[in-house]
Amino acid sequence: MPWLWKLPSRRAFVSPDRPRLPNMASAVMLARCTSVRFPAVATAVLLLLSMTTVQASQGDKEPVYRDCVKQCVGSNCTGARLRGFQSSQPQYMALTGWTCRDDCRYQCMWTTVGLYQAEGYSVPQFHGKWPFVRFLCFEDPASALASLLNGLACLLMLLRYRSRVPRQSPMYHTINAFSLVSLNAWFWSTVFHTRDTYLTEKMDYFCATAVILYSIYLCCVRTLGLKRPGVSSMVGVLLILAFTSHVSYLTFVSFDYGYNMAANTSIGMVNLLWWLCWCWQNRRTLPYWWKCGLVVVLLHGLALLELLDFPPMFWILDAHAVWHLSTVPVHFLFYSFLIDDSLYLLNTEKMGVKVE
Repeated sequence: MPWLWKLPSRRAFVSPDRPRLPNMASAVMLARCTSVRFPAVATAVLLLLSMTTVQASQGDKEPVYRDCVKQCVGSNCTGARLRGFQSSQPQYMALTGWTCRDDCRYQCMWTTVGLYQAEGYSVPQFHGKWPFVRFLCFEDPASALASLLNGLACLLMLLRYRSRVPRQSPMYHTINAFSLVSLNAWFWSTVFHTRDTYLTEKMDYFCATAVILYSIYLCCVRTLGLKRPGVSSMVGVLLILAFTSHVSYLTFVSFDYGYNMAANTSIGMVNLLWWLCWCWQNRRTLPYWWKCGLVVVLLHGLALLELLDFPPMFWILDAHAVWHLSTVPVHFLFYSFLIDDSLYLLNTEKMGVKVE
């Protein structure tokens, strides 16, 4: 069910509908610039460009931003100044991989944001993300905290599940394995929102996909596999092949954000309909069925928060962080359902009653 608890962190698909800031010669000029004008020809070109959608971010495409980064790196990230930066850099920043170039990009991001706001334009995104105020080494502090809280909630409820459900329950090992896959995904989500790098981004995406695919397997085992183990085994093999193909395509062919999101959402919809059908069929025989149905509805309803996609409030809290924070309580309801259902399956197995 929790296929939407950990959808991959979304890279925005931004239409270039904001005017481009003009090129600047130096970082000093950037800081002092207070007036920007756009010729009619450039405006007409931008209007034509706005008719198409591209995978890019307006902020990091700005000449202002690029020139600022270029000059900052050239002035501060070589020779004695680089050694000075490294010697004064806090240890926690160095351990999390923050470099002189990264610091230049961060500072120039805010310079560009300031120019946009001074001219009355909307806040742009940079490299697929909104600008966030860095806290210690945390690049996106609210989303990192939300991911950590989801992981802690998952861990707490897994421990409660293990304490209340005997190992003899038919779903015990499948649910434990699912919980471990989920914990791994929340761990990498926390790492990714702490420090966005090539490796952490890929691990966040791939581990999220693993959760979504394993949730299909969990659903299959509960609804079909207990009576037909061969079916769940076949589905498991197919899901492993699907995961391998998915990761291979994104790694060796093209890291397509649109394809990745579409694939995960499609699998989530299959899971949604599968669980809802099972809830409807068992609404008269299982008194706790409503917990499963409510979790399904809540997860899909809360996922709509992602569609808001507003600039971060106080430069910390955006729609993605709000969405992750809102899913924390859902873990408790979901595991309450799993505990009830696992105990029910154990009791019916002891009594020799047919499993629903």
